[in-house]
Amino acid sequence: MKFAGVVVLYNPDKMDVLNNINTYINHLDKLYLIDNSATNNQDKFKDTYLNKIEYIWNEGNLGIATALNVAARKAVTDGFTWLLTMDQDSKFKDDSLLYLEEYVKSEFPKNSRLAIASPFHDTVLSSDNKPDVNTVDKPIIVMTSGNIINLDSYQDVGGFKDWYFIDCVDFDYCLNLVRNNYEIHQVNKCILAHELGDTVRKKLFGKVYFCDNHNYIRRYYIVRNRHYIYDEYKNDFPDYCAAEIRCTRAEVKRIILFEKNKVKKLWYMYKGYRDYKAGLAGRIDGVKKRD
Repeated sequence: MKFAGVVVLYNPDKMDVLNNINTYINHLDKLYLIDNSATNNQDKFKDTYLNKIEYIWNEGNLGIATALNVAARKAVTDGFTWLLTMDQDSKFKDDSLLYLEEYVKSEFPKNSRLAIASPFHDTVLSSDNKPDVNTVDKPIIVMTSGNIINLDSYQDVGGFKDWYFIDCVDFDYCLNLVRNNYEIHQVNKCILAHELGDTVRKKLFGKVYFCDNHNYIRRYYIVRNRHYIYDEYKNDFPDYCAAEIRCTRAEVKRIILFEKNKVKKLWYMYKGYRDYKAGLAGRIDGVKKRD
């Protein structure tokens, strides 16, 4: 069983990216660097891991979903059936990717419905609630970074939806898999150190709030795409979909209480909702009726 991997790049810092890649490259047979930057960064990586890395420039920002699809289709063409999906700012602790690969090798022959093997994401949000490392959970959603995805099930459900662009790309993909009777396994022995942007803790009247401090453009995509998720999956996963909408209301509260650029962020959240109601999707500066 061979494993390929993909890192989605956007204006990458060479040393930061390579330091992260160093935590998993030795456990992969091939690594695709899919670059959504406005400029070609091939020179930064041309002398690195020559026998394993393939750099592909998208000639601009085509979004997370498209970048993942480019890599997945390339991996299928190259004969791989498993693909590790990574953000450029994520890294594995120690050699813990091995635990994930070993789990896939032992579990998949017994369970062909295994579509994603995911690590435990060690983030500021999870620091106080870490699971037993000897357990395996079966969530309905996981974040993209650190996952090993089965490319047969990827093709069966139609891959990632390009028109989401960014945000909710991973959650839509997971819910689509589970709705089609595939399984997601979170192997808690495998630990991924994952940066969640500028997330910080804030305390007010004895209550702790986590503020992600997303910029106004991200706020647009989050609101717009959450509502598309709700429409698509509310009958299959009503509790999850209702919780996502509640999250938007909670984020409005945190923006008003703690974050900078409040007016602009709230305006773009409204704009995201307005474009959702109009059936528009894709990149914010080129939205069109979604497929």
